[in-house]
Amino acid sequence: MTRRDYLNWMAAGAAAAAARDASAEQQLRPGASPTPQPGDADREARMKWWHEARFGMFIHWGLYSTLGRHEWVMEQEGIPVAEYELQAKLFKPKPNAARDWARLAKLAGQKYMVMTTKHHEGFCNFDSKLTNYNAAQQGPGRDLVKEYVEAARGEGLRVGFYYSLMDWHHPDGARCLTDEAARRRFVDYIHGHVRELLTNYGKIDVLWYDVNWPLNAQQWESEKMNDMVYKLQPEIIVNDRNGLPGDFTTPEQTIRASTRAWESCMTMNGSWGYQKADDNWKTPRTIVRNLVTCAHDTGNYLLNIGPKPDGSIPEESVRILTAVGKWMEHNGSTIYQSDKCQPRSSEFAGFSRQGNTLFMHVHFWPGSTVSLGGLRNKVKSARLLNGGKDVKVDQDDFRVRFTGLPEKAPDDPVTTIAIECDGEPNQDTGYVRRERPRRGVGV
Repeated sequence: MTRRDYLNWMAAGAAAAAARDASAEQQLRPGASPTPQPGDADREARMKWWHEARFGMFIHWGLYSTLGRHEWVMEQEGIPVAEYELQAKLFKPKPNAARDWARLAKLAGQKYMVMTTKHHEGFCNFDSKLTNYNAAQQGPGRDLVKEYVEAARGEGLRVGFYYSLMDWHHPDGARCLTDEAARRRFVDYIHGHVRELLTNYGKIDVLWYDVNWPLNAQQWESEKMNDMVYKLQPEIIVNDRNGLPGDFTTPEQTIRASTRAWESCMTMNGSWGYQKADDNWKTPRTIVRNLVTCAHDTGNYLLNIGPKPDGSIPEESVRILTAVGKWMEHNGSTIYQSDKCQPRSSEFAGFSRQGNTLFMHVHFWPGSTVSLGGLRNKVKSARLLNGGKDVKVDQDDFRVRFTGLPEKAPDDPVTTIAIECDGEPNQDTGYVRRERPRRGVGV
């Protein structure tokens, strides 16, 4: 079950999500008067680095890792709070496990990291004065968020905090919907956590709220919350999951472009938290294809790892991200510095663009000739991006053929052809259908 599934399942959550989406849509509708939001004034400047980064690492890590059955294990298996709390004593990760996360993120070509500071289970990976249900006072005996922040900065990566508003542990986490005194206590508790996180760790680049069940934005006092966030961290960017549009939107487990800034978050298998039996791993090719698809429409790709209880990264995650990193060494510039791209029609390739250069990322290599239909620009030259070898070009009014290529793909897992055009690349497959000469019936 994804976070979005949960919101759809729970009526109150669904209403909150709908209200958030409607609020965001109001700001996009032509002719509408946008409702001023915290952070509107300097959004473009704050988000410049994020748009250039394109690729980030998500880290889901908490008590659920000790059970190894997905981060929703407490809810889905109906584990009583008192029983689940015992995992806090068993959670004893190795020191500075986050250094390996940060090294792998850098190797993979990721530019920022977002770690779960508190997931739905309610356990805080940071040292909090508001609860003893935290890493410093339980099994780890130290502040895991602090270790993460130091590790990310040590590798030159931007630092993001995930924080779940929903809390299955706090006694007011559900009754806050119907009891005003409980709502007041719970909202103060959550706001207090956000204040601690944005006060105690230096400059933070991203705040990634999650599930706002069971309250709506007004009940959460989300405008007040975001005002506090921007005052504490003037350069931070904030997502859209506390009931307000925020700075960017967050499609989950799907790639869905938006007219707003957007970031697709995805798992590497089918689980966010460590799930020892989940072997449904995405291939490096799938990861690269997803990254290209996000870059095509100027979106970001936030790809998750679910560390084991000791903090080590599952071996498959390391293998996959290492392969992606090797591809990014030669092809990363086509992702980071990409512009919005119009061509998109191919059964075996994806596209990205820089200026008048179209990058054709071929994931299913067809052999010695690669064809592209409907390109309305004149191709001035083409080359294999990895190695720079020139590619022969044969072009007519309906297609471009790149010939004399190897029978087997020269790059793994995706081969990129850089195509220099005489203007901004434009593809019109409808032109091919309409204008291509047709033969007579029976000929």
